[in-house]
Amino acid sequence: MYLHGTSTINNEGHLTIGGCDVTALKAQFGTPLYIVDEALVRERCRQYMEAFRASGLTFQVAYASKAFCVMAMCRLAEEEGLSLDVVSDGELFTALQAGFPAQRIHFHGNNKTPEEIEMAIDAQIGCFVVDNFNELQLLNAIAKERGVRVNVLLRVTPGVEAHTHEYISTGQTDSKFGFDIGNGTAAVAVQEAANADHIDLLGIHSHIGSQIFEVQGFQMAVERVAQFARSIKEQTGISFKVVNLGGGFGIRYVDGDTPLAVSDYVKAITDGVKQHFSGIGPTLPEIWVEPGRSIIGEAGTTLYTVGSVKEIPGVRKYVAVDGGMTDNPRPALYESRYEAVLANRANDATEEVVSIAGKCCESGDMLIWDLFLPKVKQDDLLAVSCTGAYNYAMANNYNRIRRPAVVFAHEGQADVVVERETHQDIVGKDVIPARLQKKSTVQV
Repeated sequence: MYLHGTSTINNEGHLTIGGCDVTALKAQFGTPLYIVDEALVRERCRQYMEAFRASGLTFQVAYASKAFCVMAMCRLAEEEGLSLDVVSDGELFTALQAGFPAQRIHFHGNNKTPEEIEMAIDAQIGCFVVDNFNELQLLNAIAKERGVRVNVLLRVTPGVEAHTHEYISTGQTDSKFGFDIGNGTAAVAVQEAANADHIDLLGIHSHIGSQIFEVQGFQMAVERVAQFARSIKEQTGISFKVVNLGGGFGIRYVDGDTPLAVSDYVKAITDGVKQHFSGIGPTLPEIWVEPGRSIIGEAGTTLYTVGSVKEIPGVRKYVAVDGGMTDNPRPALYESRYEAVLANRANDATEEVVSIAGKCCESGDMLIWDLFLPKVKQDDLLAVSCTGAYNYAMANNYNRIRRPAVVFAHEGQADVVVERETHQDIVGKDVIPARLQKKSTVQV
């Protein structure tokens, strides 16, 4: 397994993260356990900030909280000078509870409810990213009721399809997100937003997909968005003060993944902005981006304990762990691939090929197929790397399995940032109606 960030193998052959021996973390916190390398998260935040500062452009780097949203992560992002994008009232509430400055919060989503819009307006967030005409009209009406004006970016689809999984491609014409540039819908939306009496149109937003390993898609998106901005300026006189180019910057999950350095992605975007937006307005627009996975993804590791083993001679050896699709549904959803290591015997030579099965009552609950490992024993520890993004965020209670704890590991100290769920948490919202509380008359 490739070692990311501060991860090392110590003299005992144990994996360490943030200076913490994972065998000690298992003893203290149990498994499954999400471990976050805090130093690596901060390093990635700083790489984005430094790359944009070097460009000379005005900018905001907003952490895409949907990748991993807990109060400690919101606080860390705030400390590093990032803004924050949220996509629900739950993420917004988390950010506000963490003390994140509301003016640096951007609210996304293709179907914001009236209650979510009201909550965000009352919190005085910095910007709404508007996805459709219904939302534009609803937002203007609610802002009017409250006697305020709200900042807006319009999400547009530039017709750029990133080379990624079809479920995480979002910039193409056929998408549930945004106003399409190609069919003229985006231009109509700009005019409607400009005419709305309680909306301040800051600019536009574009996002072409996720897990992107090259810059050509971003370069093309910048060019097409600039062409649109120039057309709008010529036809209406409206200039965009802000252009948000989204996220999607790839990370290394497995051998063969070839992400670029943060500085390479940023340079491609900022050079494109300088080239294509020159002369459209009196100044170049402020540039916003929204990295999520590329900040938290590689910093996360999930630690499991090995349980049962099933060998089918001549076919496959299944090694089951005490987690699975409840803490990592991505392999089932996207056929996502991961690397892993026996964290308590990381220096042992590989002897066999196994497939890592989860404990859920589903044949599709498989975490890794065909993994080379030393001879696996019951109670070994398996560490799966790069689980920081969309693992805890998508975790669930299928089979009424409790969600794991999350710890931040940093300079030899591990701090719980999310407690492990209890059995009482599982039934805590259950209610038995009075008619079902009567004593059973069924004869056994």
